[in-house]
Amino acid sequence: MEKVILPPEYPYLYETHLHTRQGSACASCSSVDAAKAHKRAGYSGIIITEHNWGGNCAISSRQRWDEWVRKFTRGYKEAEAWGRKNGLTVLWGYEAGYNGTEFLIYGLTPDFLLKYPEIRTATIEEQYHIVHDAGGIVVHAHPFREAYYIPEIRLCPDYVDAIEGINCAHINRLDYNEFGTYHEKEMYNRKALAYAIENDFPITAGSDSHSTSLKGGGMAFQSPIRNARHFVARLLSRSEFLLTDGIRWYDPYGKPVADVEYCS
Repeated sequence: MEKVILPPEYPYLYETHLHTRQGSACASCSSVDAAKAHKRAGYSGIIITEHNWGGNCAISSRQRWDEWVRKFTRGYKEAEAWGRKNGLTVLWGYEAGYNGTEFLIYGLTPDFLLKYPEIRTATIEEQYHIVHDAGGIVVHAHPFREAYYIPEIRLCPDYVDAIEGINCAHINRLDYNEFGTYHEKEMYNRKALAYAIENDFPITAGSDSHSTSLKGGGMAFQSPIRNARHFVARLLSRSEFLLTDGIRWYDPYGKPVADVEYCS
């Protein structure tokens, strides 16, 4: 991908939805290669959000919980170490699956999984309370996506803190088709934005990347993100950031404000 030309007032771009082959069976790149690709493309940071045990996870559940957690978070730790040496912020999150309904968990560190092993069998409602008790938030990922693995659209407004209103896999600026028929349905984003606005939810934007062929999405901030909790605070404040699908910039309330430009 060409390098993103960032608005002068918003020079810090972060990818918020990213999978690697170390944790997600559907991904094709390593975490370090993903970090390098985002650094080259002009990103200041990434949040690695592997599919958990309820989704397309690459880690077998037939092992001790502490060993599972170690393997599940290994990719993040490798990328974070590379990022510290090379000027890229790498944060941890994950994507929780409930029979096709998916949620992005932000604001925590890998120690959360060891401290709250009950999260493995939690319902959507229980997940919300457990994540909140630990200081994190729950974001409904691509809530209106239609796909073979999603038997029905389920909305959970009482058990989420924000909505992924912009998912670049539904736009696909590069006409990229990495796993057969992908999610090139812009209406999924339009519905998600309308839902978030109608219910006064904060909005996130992410690429849903599974490889180093980046789509250009994410969130651009006026100042750097320090850590996972800081990201959550900035998101919930709904100020001093822009959202992007790799084609347009949007304000925090989902209103288009400008086109995205790139350079070699």
